[in-house]
Amino acid sequence: MKNLPKDKKIILFDGVCNLCNSAVQFIIKHDTKDVFRFVALQSNLGQEIIKHIGIDIKNTDSIILYQPGIAYYYKSEAVLEIAKSLDGIFYFGNIFKIIPKKIRDSIYDYVARNRYKWYGKKESCMMPTAALKSKFL
Repeated sequence: MKNLPKDKKIILFDGVCNLCNSAVQFIIKHDTKDVFRFVALQSNLGQEIIKHIGIDIKNTDSIILYQPGIAYYYKSEAVLEIAKSLDGIFYFGNIFKIIPKKIRDSIYDYVARNRYKWYGKKESCMMPTAALKSKFL
């Protein structure tokens, strides 16, 4: 896909999910190397990226990490890859790779299935503040 930054990792997230929006804010706060850009799954660009990489949205509907021209990750793999790019202690989250992917994804799916019930959801996607606008595509 053209017009995507080749030197950034793109996080596609559920724009109406309160848990997902909190996670985006957390990542922005700890992304001191300016590695990530964000796109709501519900946006036109989010849908284009999903179609381009060929992910069936039925398999994951809350987070996808896309590295243009390199790879994409979803579910627990996306979370661990994101943690690896953050500063400080978060890098060590990769220790969870010792847990089999099937188990990690089962836990991820359980949280994803219940995220609206536990954390609620917004009526529409989050609108970034002027200060954060450059982080969103």
